[in-house]
Amino acid sequence: EPTVRTELMEQIPPIAIFLQESRPKFPAAFFEYLMPIVVRYLTDVNNQVRKAGQEALLILLEQDLVAQSDIENKVCPILLDLSAPDSDDDYKVEAVNIICKMASMLSRTTVEHMLLPRFCELCSDGKLFQVRKICAANFGDICNAVGQEATERLLIPKFFELCSDSVWGMRKACAECFMAVSYTTSPEVRRSKLSPLFINLISDTCRWVRQAAFQSLGPFISTFANPSSAGLYIREDGTLSIRPSAQDVNSNSFQPSNNITVMSSSDNAA
Repeated sequence: EPTVRTELMEQIPPIAIFLQESRPKFPAAFFEYLMPIVVRYLTDVNNQVRKAGQEALLILLEQDLVAQSDIENKVCPILLDLSAPDSDDDYKVEAVNIICKMASMLSRTTVEHMLLPRFCELCSDGKLFQVRKICAANFGDICNAVGQEATERLLIPKFFELCSDSVWGMRKACAECFMAVSYTTSPEVRRSKLSPLFINLISDTCRWVRQAAFQSLGPFISTFANPSSAGLYIREDGTLSIRPSAQDVNSNSFQPSNNITVMSSSDNAA
């Protein structure tokens, strides 16, 4: 029964935590018995079971309960199969969503070598606009996961494609994540490539795209500031914040209420 498999998936994370805490008694139970079930249920025929499996996987990754070898040898290969060009539409949409969500939880090497090539392919998926929409909405997170070199070499050309997509929702998603993408690039790329691209979005024929671009204008401009003098920095949760000056800290005048935070693209996209 699908309801039984769904309930089982919901119990996997707490069981895994228990096994980790009791590892001397159960040294390999999770890797031998539970992890194969999670991977298998990612391809279950029932949508609710797959969704429960995906949520369980993300929790396990967030809690750092999955071994690097399992990620590279079991999880990534199944996601690459599910997101292949000839894969079922529903499976492909779900797979790209998981890839985007798990990118921030994996090592940079794993993301760049195993998932980034497929992500770049999915950005140009001509069959499903839903796939391109997920890629656009999570573009900033992928850039942050792989760093400046891979972003400028592989991702920026794809970002240009998405910013010119015929579907206005794609261009809107790009406008919303523009600050996160810009923050990952060099000052020269921001000036010579991203600035003209942003002008195109702020002059877009669709008012929803223009509105999203205007909302991202301030955060985008902030990426041109020198962090050492302006005090601007990006938190781990993707928000733009201002560090207190040394004078404020010494005088104890800096209060949490003085902290200015601008929500990033991931918050707007959610």
